[in-house]
Amino acid sequence: MRRIVLDTNCLLAVLPSQSPYHNVWTDFIEGQLELCVSNEILSEYEEVLSIKTNPAFAEAIIKTLINKRNLIRITPTWRFRLIESDPDDNKFVDCAICGQSELIVSNDKHFDILKSINFPYVKVMRIQEYVLL
Repeated sequence: MRRIVLDTNCLLAVLPSQSPYHNVWTDFIEGQLELCVSNEILSEYEEVLSIKTNPAFAEAIIKTLINKRNLIRITPTWRFRLIESDPDDNKFVDCAICGQSELIVSNDKHFDILKSINFPYVKVMRIQEYVLL
């Protein structure tokens, strides 16, 4: 089973049933995918979903996430600070490393710096690539 970290921009992309990336959400719901999150990530998910949709929808998604056995809650024990251009994105990197995730799925260009860092190695994939796996 794959274990990934999903950046907030990609969470927004997988939720609509008409999205070409919706299978990522259904794979998670059906237990075919493990999703690693930290409290910081869950908070960002809820905040952004509340803004982009509405608070009730955001709350429903967060409840769905936290009630699934394949949601892996991570408390990062180290701050790696690998993304200097947008330090807020480091929460995803820290979660991926500490949660032993296979990769981070993100369309955010700030994550591209990770391709030039050999240690700790963190694989990043755009959602368009990920759905082709």
